[in-house]
Amino acid sequence: MLHNTGKLAGCTLFVTGASRGIGKAIALKAARDGANVVIAAKTAEAHPKLPGTIYTTAVEIEAVGGKALPCIVDVRDENQVGDAVKQAVKTFGGIDILVNNASAINLTGTQETPMKKVDLMMAINLRGTYLTSKLCIPHLLKSKNPHILNISPPLNLNPTWFKNHTAYTIAKYGMSMCVLGMAEEFRGSIAVNALWPKTAIHTAAMDMLGGSDIGKQCRKVEIMADAAYSIFSKPSNYTGNFLIDEDILRKEGISDFDVYAIAPGHPLLPDFFLDEEPENIVTKTQDQGAAPVVQSGENSAEIANNGPVAETFEIIQGVLNPELVKTTQGVYRFNLTGENAGSWYIDLKNDAGSAGSGDPPKPDVVMTMDSADFVKMFKGDLKPTIAFMSGKLKIKGDMALAIKLEKMMSMMKSKL
Repeated sequence: MLHNTGKLAGCTLFVTGASRGIGKAIALKAARDGANVVIAAKTAEAHPKLPGTIYTTAVEIEAVGGKALPCIVDVRDENQVGDAVKQAVKTFGGIDILVNNASAINLTGTQETPMKKVDLMMAINLRGTYLTSKLCIPHLLKSKNPHILNISPPLNLNPTWFKNHTAYTIAKYGMSMCVLGMAEEFRGSIAVNALWPKTAIHTAAMDMLGGSDIGKQCRKVEIMADAAYSIFSKPSNYTGNFLIDEDILRKEGISDFDVYAIAPGHPLLPDFFLDEEPENIVTKTQDQGAAPVVQSGENSAEIANNGPVAETFEIIQGVLNPELVKTTQGVYRFNLTGENAGSWYIDLKNDAGSAGSGDPPKPDVVMTMDSADFVKMFKGDLKPTIAFMSGKLKIKGDMALAIKLEKMMSMMKSKL
């Protein structure tokens, strides 16, 4: 791990979404140098499923040697952001570093994304980043080494990253476009960069989305904090970069990345918007990855009543049990194309569960893929996440339920 150097002692950071996850980790890393941290986040009262508030984070920051200013901030609200900026300047005398970390995510296709969700993502990710930057810039310009860091991806125009969740991609890329524009606009005055993880990062939100087992396929938030710390240590002419956490830390001389893994040695999930898989991701694993959701498919042709798909479903029927139904509560339809085209289903919601050919009455999740890839996925030779990210798997429906299907896959591997 990257060791603290004391370079941020006395610096003031304004961090949005700092009550938990990556934002909190960046805040704590800076606090260990003796930095001042403005915790600009919405959570003033404990969430039933997500730990951490602006006040509990403030206690942790001060416990490691920093100074904290907790501010209730919804980045959609210009008055709340403005008030927090004024409080920061009044309390600490200025702002040296802005971290635009607050973000909203909804991984659904165009027809399945309510405008309320579209507006939320655009307002928090894109507008919130622009607004907070705009209000902090007058104070950043007075700093000796000012930085803006957006937690956003490289601008990758591969259509794969648009087709399944266009609204989310536009909103997230909006943060990155702020980097592109502001880095040039304030070149020579403020360093403006983007930081993105190479692999999935383990947060409370990830647990809520993918279940507790997803953690071992992730890295700790500390890898993003260390990478951010490295960026802040650079001069203000280091600007306009779209940076990946692992790449930065390799340049810092770090070669052992197991220290950042939740389960060292376990294959990791790649993050969105990166075409190349991380080096330590393999396609055959001991545990299946989570399948992100999104997108529709067509009904396929005649159902093949024999062959590898049918054999796979015989095994699926053999692992069905009331406990699996109780913990899953979802109905899945598979529209398979290719050599063994057909429509199949798995019912993990009703009675003791069932599986077979044909269409279920009300599927919660619809998956569309080639029949050969379907067999590979259930055998453990193709991770659902890899299949999705490479365009081999399209999913429409409930994300949490899509991810839950991996439990059945892990049960089947010993039988296939």
